[in-house]
Amino acid sequence: MSKAMHARLWLPALLAMMLLLAACSNGANNPPADPPANSENDSNSESPSNTPDKEANEDGLFSIDDFNQIKTNQGEEIDGGTLNVGLVSDTPFAGTLNFNFYSSAPDSEVLTWMDEPMLTWDASYVYTNDGAATYEISEDGRTFTFTIRDNVNWQDGTPVTAEDWLFAHEVIGHPDYDGPRYDGSMINVEGMAEYHDGTADTISGIEVVSDKQLRITYIEATPSLVTGGIWAYPMAKHIFKDIPVAEMSASAAVRQNPIGFGPYKVESIVPGESVVYVKNPDYWRGEPKLDKVVLRVINPSNVIQEIRTGGVDVVGSFPVDQFSDNANLSNVEWLGVVDRAYTYMGFKLGTWDAEGNKVVPNPDAKMGDVNLRKAMWMAVDNDTVGKQFYKGLRWNATTLIPPSHPEYHDADNPGVAYDPEAAKQLLEDAGYKLNGEFRTKPDGSELVINFISMTGSEIAEPLSRYYVQAWKEIGLNVQLEMIEFNAFYERVGSTGKDDTNVDVYQAAWTVGIDVDPAGLYGRDALYNFSRYASDENDRLLKEGLSEQAFDKDYRLKVYKEWQELMVQEVPVFPTLYRASLVPVNNRVLNYYIGDGTKMYPYNVALSQDKAFVAN
Repeated sequence: MSKAMHARLWLPALLAMMLLLAACSNGANNPPADPPANSENDSNSESPSNTPDKEANEDGLFSIDDFNQIKTNQGEEIDGGTLNVGLVSDTPFAGTLNFNFYSSAPDSEVLTWMDEPMLTWDASYVYTNDGAATYEISEDGRTFTFTIRDNVNWQDGTPVTAEDWLFAHEVIGHPDYDGPRYDGSMINVEGMAEYHDGTADTISGIEVVSDKQLRITYIEATPSLVTGGIWAYPMAKHIFKDIPVAEMSASAAVRQNPIGFGPYKVESIVPGESVVYVKNPDYWRGEPKLDKVVLRVINPSNVIQEIRTGGVDVVGSFPVDQFSDNANLSNVEWLGVVDRAYTYMGFKLGTWDAEGNKVVPNPDAKMGDVNLRKAMWMAVDNDTVGKQFYKGLRWNATTLIPPSHPEYHDADNPGVAYDPEAAKQLLEDAGYKLNGEFRTKPDGSELVINFISMTGSEIAEPLSRYYVQAWKEIGLNVQLEMIEFNAFYERVGSTGKDDTNVDVYQAAWTVGIDVDPAGLYGRDALYNFSRYASDENDRLLKEGLSEQAFDKDYRLKVYKEWQELMVQEVPVFPTLYRASLVPVNNRVLNYYIGDGTKMYPYNVALSQDKAFVAN
């Protein structure tokens, strides 16, 4: 039997053993589930019988194609009521509750109920004129005139104005700004770079035409401007104007008393744990149908209990690895879409220059050899990982533009194939020789690779240990450290400080509506945590936003080349594409997930006071 065949046989067994160990370790050592908010087992909570079942295929796998994006309504709408929302996490949410400053997906979940962008988009991710503001574009494509609707007000009753939108740009462009939004798309605003550098007191390309009208001129007209390249989140100037920019992200206006113009306003916050929202009767689309929304953090080990008992009506970030055992819960409908996200392995190749706002590659980085990076990709069988851990609801990823953007995702690019024998040979040829159990560097010195990964679901550590074992099989000494969410992102560089003890990290990205990847992999992108930069990468990212790129065929060609470049260079490698699954209690009406539905949170309603419980 060949060694490659042997590896294919032991992998499923290894994964199964790791899952068993994870299941065993989540018994008596875990705290019991919190008491559900609505657990009374009376006639109102008897589960209806017409909840659609989800069945695995003959191979035991599920398909995202079998899920709906919009909830099937059951029952008649009642007046008011409280929706209970679960945010699944083993750590508190960071609590940076302003779109101009936040940097984590959990904070985004909190923000969604209370705030929103000025512009909305359709199923093709193109801005529409259905949002809180409409827009017109000049003939040369560089100047956008935005008109805010007259009935769009902050939740304290103060009108949202063009000054607020300008103020958001001024804050992000300020030298003391400590958030992640000052990037290539922001620098494309005419006069922004001069304002940021202190050579101008104002941003020349932004004009307040009237209280409700703003005009922004961009240096270059790009196809991205109408698909996510516009910063559409104003800041309440009347609240923030007297707070120094350096102090804003930690201020009470962001942490304790956040404000937005969305359908629900914050009534109270237990930092990192829960938020109570009440309806905003002055919401511009119309009065919301619910009286309250209560969002609270739920540990992954308790989430099924909370769903079964009706403790929560909706779980917006359900751990997909728990779905297969709970596919037919009688009291919920499972919604699903291809997520705008992927998980990946990142290699630290440099550092962040906070003063210059750019990546600084390190030519002597431990992971600087592309042969080493490529061998580590070749060593892992992500196809089997997706099937064993996620029953097909995460699947092998090949490129860094996910299938949520089907026109631009290069489905013909196979990425790097699983081939541990070829990985060993690649390392040998590159000078990484075996010295006992592990390989040395080409200069003969010891090679120890420090790998960090996030805690979270039951399988977070077993999955990470699988990768360590796969790398050990090709002779690499990889040391794993599991870290909670917030500390993890600080270590990889979310604050602009890179931990030089980190060599490899496992993370995930939710990508924007625009296909342009510069915000994650550009030379001036804080989120470029691998700190990779190259002239060819610069060229392709620039070409993707060029005047020629208004020709869609040309833009498709550019991003196909970019995907190929990233497969060749391997600054990071994608591991899994993802399905987003959301269980929704049968009493919830008008609920939806994903893009392009023409449905909005203010329309979510209930059919009865108490949640249904599972039979």
